[in-house]
Amino acid sequence: MPANHRQLLPPLVDMHLKLIDIGVNFHSSQLVPHTDAILERATAAGVVAMLATGTSLESSRNARDLASRHPRLLYATAGIHPHTAKNWSPEVLRALQALWESPDVVAVGECGLDYNRNFSTPADQRRAFEAQLEAAVQWKKPLFLHCRDAFDDFHAMVAGAVRAGAHGVVHCFTGAADEAAAFVELGLEIGITGWVTDLNRGQALREAVQAIPLERLHLETDAPYLGPKNHKNRRPYNEPANLPWIAEAVAGLKGMAVDDVASQCTSNSRRLFGLPG
Repeated sequence: MPANHRQLLPPLVDMHLKLIDIGVNFHSSQLVPHTDAILERATAAGVVAMLATGTSLESSRNARDLASRHPRLLYATAGIHPHTAKNWSPEVLRALQALWESPDVVAVGECGLDYNRNFSTPADQRRAFEAQLEAAVQWKKPLFLHCRDAFDDFHAMVAGAVRAGAHGVVHCFTGAADEAAAFVELGLEIGITGWVTDLNRGQALREAVQAIPLERLHLETDAPYLGPKNHKNRRPYNEPANLPWIAEAVAGLKGMAVDDVASQCTSNSRRLFGLPG
């Protein structure tokens, strides 16, 4: 690892850490011009694999194509985010099915419910979500889930899918301990972002992380969003190279060594998404 990059890592992070970032929005206009440099900095920081998140048909195709150009480093998810659920149609489903056939696509989503802004109506969100829950069962791929201000409906819908054989991760979880416990009880797993480093907005999540079993946790940046607050020397956008700072925060809350947290979370992500080790 270059010495100048080593200085950008948290003081407790081991140079030989191997991390997996399960959520990167490579289709974001903030990241697209810098993709090659972002991947280089990520690998220098010990990130050995990343999932390119698909939130629409176009971004899902882009994620699949990007993953195919970077085998064993990048993988993709494919799905329709609740914000764009109003565009759901049989044609969209057929196009997604073609993507789910690809070995580079390791999860169904990002999909779920978001009643915070309702860019799509709750009814449209539930329609698209239900179809993707069914697809995850049919295609035997894990779900990459989104839930914001919609816990009751989301939990009820996912519970039905779990009974049918679905599994997955609640990505970018920002809720409290009781919601986390309910998801864990269903058999779901939890993705932790830089939100956990926000001492103001993230206090409920910080308390939840202490109670979530380590074997159910995954690390993610959700880049370019949610940059870790414990990293002061970072770029205007968040990126996978910042993942060690999230690992450090989780380790501090768990009272564990960073390498132990990183090792278990990486193992969790390989298992859930079927990534080679």
